[in-house]
Amino acid sequence: MQQLSGLDATFLYVETAEMPMYVGALHLLELPPGHAGRFVIALRKHIAARLPVAPALRRRLWWMPLNLANPAWVDAVPDMRQHIVEIKLPKGAGLPELEAEVSRLHAVLLDRQRPLWKMHVFEGLAPAANGHKRVALYTQLHHAAVDGQAAVALANALLDVTPEPRAIPSATSRRTKVFRLEMTEMLRGVLGNQAQKVFGIVRSLPSTVGTLKDAASKAISGSTLLGGKGRPSNLTLAPRTPLNVSVTARRAFATVTLPLAELKALGRAHGATINDMVLMVCSSALRRYYAKRRTLPRKSLVAAVPITLREKGDTSPDNQASMSLVNLGTNIADTRRRLAHIQAASVAMKSTMGGLRDILPTDYPSLGVPWLLEAATALYGKARIADRIPQVANVVISNVPGPPVTLYMAGARMLTNYPTSIVVHGLALNITVQSYDRSLDFGLMADAQAMPDVRELADAITIAFDDLRALARPGEADPDAAPAPGMVERAARGLTGAVTDAMGKVARQVMNTAVETAVTQATGRGKQAGAAAKRRRAG
Repeated sequence: MQQLSGLDATFLYVETAEMPMYVGALHLLELPPGHAGRFVIALRKHIAARLPVAPALRRRLWWMPLNLANPAWVDAVPDMRQHIVEIKLPKGAGLPELEAEVSRLHAVLLDRQRPLWKMHVFEGLAPAANGHKRVALYTQLHHAAVDGQAAVALANALLDVTPEPRAIPSATSRRTKVFRLEMTEMLRGVLGNQAQKVFGIVRSLPSTVGTLKDAASKAISGSTLLGGKGRPSNLTLAPRTPLNVSVTARRAFATVTLPLAELKALGRAHGATINDMVLMVCSSALRRYYAKRRTLPRKSLVAAVPITLREKGDTSPDNQASMSLVNLGTNIADTRRRLAHIQAASVAMKSTMGGLRDILPTDYPSLGVPWLLEAATALYGKARIADRIPQVANVVISNVPGPPVTLYMAGARMLTNYPTSIVVHGLALNITVQSYDRSLDFGLMADAQAMPDVRELADAITIAFDDLRALARPGEADPDAAPAPGMVERAARGLTGAVTDAMGKVARQVMNTAVETAVTQATGRGKQAGAAAKRRRAG
């Protein structure tokens, strides 16, 4: 019996009508020349052929008696007509119409009696610049089944690197398919799993306590909140913003694309990682968005940043992730200083989380947990507790590495890969980023009441990228910077000398003219006086 891990099952227990727990993506697809027929039919056939290498698509939940422990996965045969559906858009539709459809669909709960995934094919889009027909695809996968990295692994199984789909080798499985679980098997499996988990926790407790103590000491030593040395620290309470509220059942979605190679080059020039640059453009965009509304907090916003706990090469379809915090420096106006702040905050986060990666739990005993978590989630939402208590973060920002090459789905070329993710009570904005081919695609999912104009924030990310382009590289002269004091003094002395020389010349010219005039006048008067004297003597 394959029982869900504690972390996987948590996404089921905290899910409500206001908080659907889905991850996925919006893809623009360009159909090959001469393509005939409906793409949805071709896609159904393609996915059916890939089911042998996509176990996350061919299993469903089986609940334990009285919901006392985590459910298990059992085999299922998905009905392609139910899981892959077609939606007609107005002729000539574009990205705004697609974003509106994703906003609407992202709030619709999946049927838990079926495998927890769905694909929506959008017809009616305007053709590409080369005249080829385009369609769009919006995928939904429950977070209980996959995390970000597992979703990438699933995409690698479904997508191809050429327009011609690759052949999937048929291999006879020796595993007996299990479509249901009997009571005896469930009880035996649950009790055995719980005993193993308790034993594992007890065995690792001494090392866990020591690691937590070391990590806490590092975090506190750099935190002004707890009397530390004042270095960039992520251990702080986040300021209250319009994002730190209880969310509704409505969503607002927007997208933006940045050139990946140029962003990497800018990062290298400033000694920053691609993750630092993602945090930087998001920080600048949030600062601009709230400053325009005169609601920018004096204290910096804090981002909740998911980190993977997955070992390299692990493609298992389950959740192996945790959450860290990064101070975004939105209270710093200077672009260069804010980038340096984010770099330091990222280093501090990695230093703190590095020792914790091996002890952060993804599984734990679950007897009674379903009742407890579901009750706590219902109380948290209905009492609107998120509106009242302090928060540790304002926004979720996630950066998931994606495929570096062009990919194809059922023969159609994939043009974009905009991620869609989750908003929860207290964190009404999720910015998820994934690299694809030569682009970095941003998907901004917000609660429609907390941020109905999320498109404006997406546009601010583009502006933030332009600001980074204009920022002088280290060692270059900044054209917007004030001249150095020495330069100012030398320029002032030069200007003063030039003015003094000019004034001296003018003064000398005026003096010479005055003297010459006085001499001339005196000489004239002398001649006149002499002539008068001669006339008197002659008379």
